[in-house]
Amino acid sequence: MDRAYLDYRRLRRFTIAGAFFVTRAKRNLRCTIRDVRPVDRTTGLRSDHTIVLNGIKTATLYPESLRRGAFYDVEHKRRIVFITNNFAIPALTIAGLYKCRWQIELFFKWIKQHLRMKAFFGTSDNAVKTQIWIAISVYVLVAIVKKELGVQRSLYEILQVLSLTLFEKTPLFQALQAEIDASKQDADRNQLKLFEL
Repeated sequence: MDRAYLDYRRLRRFTIAGAFFVTRAKRNLRCTIRDVRPVDRTTGLRSDHTIVLNGIKTATLYPESLRRGAFYDVEHKRRIVFITNNFAIPALTIAGLYKCRWQIELFFKWIKQHLRMKAFFGTSDNAVKTQIWIAISVYVLVAIVKKELGVQRSLYEILQVLSLTLFEKTPLFQALQAEIDASKQDADRNQLKLFEL
């Protein structure tokens, strides 16, 4: 999870349910260190501690022990401090899990930018998953059409053309190969000429 969504009450529910989490710690995390484990600093790890929260609200919202680790990301030149309730797996694996979270965020950013889903038609898990799978399928089909027809336009432009010509009986290749901007052509055709030159 991203630290913007850090909610200790929810994290405790995860722990009670038997799930584990990895999230980034906030800078002002108030805690007491209970145990220190050795780390190999050549891997990027800087610390691996067992902590107990001692903030005014956090101590009551999450009374169990947590694991806090620090990792230096050489690629982005920043130090990442993460917390988890998993004490079984190595600290380096936990740091890797948190780093993989960024790929998930990039995927959802890509979905927002490319799949053109403005709103979901339903709110159930099945409705949301179905709509996402349909949008991904359409995107993949358009990518296949682009490759098979050798169209030079971007996938975004092809999706625009298809959304405008969806109910027309224009052959697909002809609709996608038109290089003249339809809006300019229509503007010239509807424009009255004052003087014939």
